[in-house]
Amino acid sequence: MGILNVTPDSFSDGGKFIQPELALNQVNIMIAQGASIIDIGGESTRPNSKSVCANEQISRVIPIIEMIRQHSDITISIDTTLSDVAWAALDAGANMINDVSAGLSDSNMFALAAQKNVPIVLMHAQGTPQTMQDNPHYDNVVEEVIAALKTRVQEAINQGIKKENIILDVGIGFGKRRQDNLALLAHLADFVALGFPVLLGTSRKRFMGAICDVSEPAELVTATAATTALGVMAGVHLFRVHDVKENKQALDVALAIRSAGR
Repeated sequence: MGILNVTPDSFSDGGKFIQPELALNQVNIMIAQGASIIDIGGESTRPNSKSVCANEQISRVIPIIEMIRQHSDITISIDTTLSDVAWAALDAGANMINDVSAGLSDSNMFALAAQKNVPIVLMHAQGTPQTMQDNPHYDNVVEEVIAALKTRVQEAINQGIKKENIILDVGIGFGKRRQDNLALLAHLADFVALGFPVLLGTSRKRFMGAICDVSEPAELVTATAATTALGVMAGVHLFRVHDVKENKQALDVALAIRSAGR
């Protein structure tokens, strides 16, 4: 899953792909490098980011979705917590929803996903992007994230979303301390065992910069690829990344190793 942020303030690539022509060029590059899904977002979810209204998100993402759809049948994911944005994106040609609030930000999101019969990513977050890194705390992060995701899964099913359309995301960096992120990565197989496809989003995340003593997110490509390889070995299905080429190589090699061991 290649990341396309059409925002001025995303932590790693804010402002780079706001113009539709530049966005389309980046999409073509990611497809050529092996992306099978393009995840498009019109609102940054980095720590302390400001919320963006539905109309502004729509004005950012819809022209780009329409332009991509004119040139490619690549699967498009809309990264939003607002059902109005998701609705507009799906009508413009998007195929799935990536909701970092797991339906908690907008009570209409699950009903929309059920009505449209599209896949939806349910991600765990403690707090909102504005507050999530204000002293997050867990007694047992793995058990608590599993319990929270199970609750959201049940609510999604209760509202008519088919089980086969549900994808889980542990929410690396979303209301998590360094030790929480590492514990979740060490127990990815526990989330895979829940019986749903798992999406991993570690791309260029700050906790890896602290480990590697790197301050620039763009310099964390190799660190991200390491988590991709580990994720493959744990059975993770989807990887949301900025750097498709490098992570696709890590995925392919790890998958070949995993297959050889069976």
